[in-house]
Amino acid sequence: MNKVIGIVLICIGVALAFWGYDVYDSASAQITRTFSGDTPIEAWAGMVGGVVCIVLGALKVKN
Repeated sequence: MNKVIGIVLICIGVALAFWGYDVYDSASAQITRTFSGDTPIEAWAGMVGGVVCIVLGALKVKN
């Protein structure tokens, strides 16, 4: 059962990371970064959350 949860976490993590990068690379985010230098919090949340899910999933699959 732990391996199944790990695989699901990895899949969710990959999807979150891609979503975060998509938000980061969007036109509105590029314009915001150009004028204010700020990156949308959704982009950081998606990318960091995705990496955390991938790491946790890999640890569950490993055991």
